[in-house]
Amino acid sequence: MTAPVLEAVDVVRTFGATRALDGVSVRVEAGRSVGIVGESGSGKSTLLRQLLALDSPTAGEVRYRGEPLARRDRGLLRRLRADVQPVFQDPRSSLDPRMRVGAVVAEPLRSLKVPGDHRERVAEVLAAVGLDPDVASRYPAQFSGGQRQRIAIARALAPRPSVLVADEPVSALDVSVRGQVVDLLQRLAAEQGLTLVLVSHDIAIVGRLCERTVVLHHGRVVEEGPTASVLADPQEAYTRRLLAAVPQLPGV
Repeated sequence: MTAPVLEAVDVVRTFGATRALDGVSVRVEAGRSVGIVGESGSGKSTLLRQLLALDSPTAGEVRYRGEPLARRDRGLLRRLRADVQPVFQDPRSSLDPRMRVGAVVAEPLRSLKVPGDHRERVAEVLAAVGLDPDVASRYPAQFSGGQRQRIAIARALAPRPSVLVADEPVSALDVSVRGQVVDLLQRLAAEQGLTLVLVSHDIAIVGRLCERTVVLHHGRVVEEGPTASVLADPQEAYTRRLLAAVPQLPGV
């Protein structure tokens, strides 16, 4: 059996007396899509940091393609950084306002020392997210929130990762453009065969994008399964509350 591209195994993360993650296990199979949902404080962001190797577990293990992730293993971390790219919640804070769009999108190409024509690759990924390559000469502040998130997605795609990890990718956007960005992520995942990990409090968006859903509550997995089953027949009262609390967005 092929190892999952990312896997958390009985991960515990404590901060003092607070147990942010309490024995969490999650598998992300290559080419599939997994949604991690829960309210604020459920442990979503802490789990995300573990999967991206931005933090280390107190106990348990995180694996990348079957290999245990250790932050001191620079070679494995370099492979992870090239292969697993994040898209963060708020493009206003994740894009450097002092850099032109072309430099922003090329940033991972430079930092990872990716060979090839960086300017050509920037033009390719800008076109892939529905932006004219000419925007490379402009600054992020000249664009709307939805356009800035497209720029952030282009930056993540630039080094040709196989995995996108999206952290609340539409929650900072106007309702009118959320559906467009969800459609974009869905199209890119299908066209490029991407593995997608979506972290969100909005179970309706997870329902649109993800084949499997993991529900976190107080740092524990309380429900997990095919998304269609979780949405149609939730087994936990907490999952039912999440479904009842989220209005259906236009196009989502």
